[in-house]
Amino acid sequence: MTHDIRLIALDLDGTLTNERKEITPVTLDALMKAQRQGIRLCLSSGRPPYGMRPLAEQLQMKRYGGILLCYNGGHVEDCQTGEVLVEKPLSPALLPHLHGFQQRSGMTLMTYHESHIYTEHPGDPYVQQSSRNNKMAVRHVENFIRDTPRPLNKCLMVGSPELVPQWEKTMQREMEGRMNICRSTPYFIELLPPGIDKGHALSQVMRHIGMEPGNMMAFGDSYNDITMIQIAGIGIAMGNAEEAVKAVADYTTDTNEANGIAKALLHFGIIR
Repeated sequence: MTHDIRLIALDLDGTLTNERKEITPVTLDALMKAQRQGIRLCLSSGRPPYGMRPLAEQLQMKRYGGILLCYNGGHVEDCQTGEVLVEKPLSPALLPHLHGFQQRSGMTLMTYHESHIYTEHPGDPYVQQSSRNNKMAVRHVENFIRDTPRPLNKCLMVGSPELVPQWEKTMQREMEGRMNICRSTPYFIELLPPGIDKGHALSQVMRHIGMEPGNMMAFGDSYNDITMIQIAGIGIAMGNAEEAVKAVADYTTDTNEANGIAKALLHFGIIR
């Protein structure tokens, strides 16, 4: 079967970047070749725009008409024009519920706004991990509900991999219909407006730019990548992906450390 691939959607952490949060030279070269052939890139992540733009600049996505899908699809922007294609903030009325989950679980609630992370617990190791990943400073707030700036596109509940699965299920059950809740790493739970996920947002993007989901190749490694891998013409799991991701993918490539993206592009003849 042949596919008319015109857009490549890429998760970041665990997919596009290695453990040092860098794009390997081989992967960078492969993606630049794809863009020179007329294929657009879409960086698709739970990260905020501030934490994604340096990678977009490295990939020269403004020059080649790339797209940033941030907050798992809560904010989408065109790198070339600056146009915001999707914007859906989290309702402030939900914050007391999330603050209650923090108190009950012993985990930490945090959010992003512009170039900063906001939380009541700035020393939390997982908050510090997010700070390093996104190169964002952490600001301490006395009261999360009162003191965080608006609008908020998403919040995160962060904690140990032992706590995350059980509280993900609890929050999904108690907030059903009011929020979209999913894991992005073993220690991050994404707290999003209802109806926001990568697959839904990419479907909107594809319509906006005059393409079909079948024109997309998508790469991912974690639970929040499942919906975009399912809708893509070619959905690819990284070799280091969660088993649930591999189960829905059309193909499993090598790991993020071993140039899995470049190898898949060669395997499918996207680049030569």
